[in-house]
Amino acid sequence: MSEEEKDAKTGGIAAEALRQYIDRIERLEQEKKALAEDIKDVYGQVKSQGFDPKIVRKIISLRRRDRREREEEDELLALYLAAIGEV
Repeated sequence: MSEEEKDAKTGGIAAEALRQYIDRIERLEQEKKALAEDIKDVYGQVKSQGFDPKIVRKIISLRRRDRREREEEDELLALYLAAIGEV
């Protein structure tokens, strides 16, 4: 069967390319699952050492962001809290 016949049979879809993409995505999903388990283990270690995992997650979240963006958000938060009498 020629390549044209194969393409015609599959509606013009490049079946081999599609199969490769699907295989790659499946491998990446497996890697992502393994990484998630590793991260979960590290948070378990954090907790066993007496640290608060929730706070560690917050620190990691903050470190992902730009310092100036964090400062602006902190300023707005303080302003809003002051406006409602919470500070």
